[in-house]
Amino acid sequence: MRRVVVTGIGTVNALAQDVPGTFAAFRQGRTGIGPLGLRDAERLTIRVGAEVRDWDEGRFTPSELSLYDRVTQYAVVAGGEAVAMAGLSGPLGPRAGVILGTAAGGIRTWEDSYRAVFQEGKSRVPPLVVPRLMHNAAASHLSIRHGAAGPVLSVSSACAGANHALGLAMQQIRAGAADVMLAGGAEAMLCFGGVKAWEGLRVLAPDMCRPFSLGRKGMVIGDGAGVLVLEAEEHARARGARVLAELAGFGMCADAGEIVAPDPEGAARAMRAALADAGLRPADVGYVNAHGTGTLLNDRSETLALRAVFGAEAPPVSSTKAMHGHAIGATGALEAIACILALTEGLLPPTLGFLEPDPDCALDVVTGKARPARVEAVLSNAFAFGGLNAVLALRRA
Repeated sequence: MRRVVVTGIGTVNALAQDVPGTFAAFRQGRTGIGPLGLRDAERLTIRVGAEVRDWDEGRFTPSELSLYDRVTQYAVVAGGEAVAMAGLSGPLGPRAGVILGTAAGGIRTWEDSYRAVFQEGKSRVPPLVVPRLMHNAAASHLSIRHGAAGPVLSVSSACAGANHALGLAMQQIRAGAADVMLAGGAEAMLCFGGVKAWEGLRVLAPDMCRPFSLGRKGMVIGDGAGVLVLEAEEHARARGARVLAELAGFGMCADAGEIVAPDPEGAARAMRAALADAGLRPADVGYVNAHGTGTLLNDRSETLALRAVFGAEAPPVSSTKAMHGHAIGATGALEAIACILALTEGLLPPTLGFLEPDPDCALDVVTGKARPARVEAVLSNAFAFGGLNAVLALRRA
């Protein structure tokens, strides 16, 4: 079976608009959560989020902007950084592809179009609304930009989207259908309608995300994108590429139960599947980037799953969602990048906002600041509404 390695990473998120800035924020323990600056924010009950601030659309041509919703803009910039880091140049050809996760696609284009028709009374919307808002727009534009003519698709599985995309991309390389895949996720849900919809679920925190902490009040939505360049190891070695890490295993399953309530058994099955796929034992794992949304139910459920897999001596755990927010379909890619920091620099990113331990979340939670630790293998968890579980196993190169 072909081994799959990571040779490039790129990101746009609330912490920074590139990888160096994001790594610096992880090291410093800095959050990107703050007051929302979006249109009509005063009409929202929840007015905090992890926004990408000071975004410059001037980097795109007018023609590109007519086609690029903000979600596509984030993906294109993150993908460009990842490809440059990998030392690839286009066109990448038919042995390269793209798989990206997104939950909402071009939701801002939907909102702008609804405002135009229903609020402003216009009879028409711009002619390119459909290609702007379609879920596959970001993946398609990455394919076009870099000449990736192999397997290209979009995955929409809520909060597990990016992990599913990365796992499916890995499988394409293993199966011999591609040598190079750009994979990850993108989301731009922080608009009035997006936040208002989440308010209805009553799972959003009014101030801060506090995963696994006593006193936590819920999740905080974030925007952004993360793209990883995955390659067959022999392909990367043949061209002298720097290998950041190995994407060693992937496990996915469904709870087949409640639509919004997580099942610890399903989460545990996905973790065990990822370990088995990577040929790892639980004792080999030195760090877990948890799904850790900061909701009462999710954090308790994930704790039960972790203890079922690892026993009483579970490895150190953190949730970086308290830093970059819960970027829904992109969040798994941001967290995979945090895992690469752990593997390449020996730093476990912290869980911010932690007040005091919750007896129902009895884990070794990395809090306050990054913790030095040499780790050989890590897991990255994603557990989505709909009972969809996706777990990645990454190993030191």
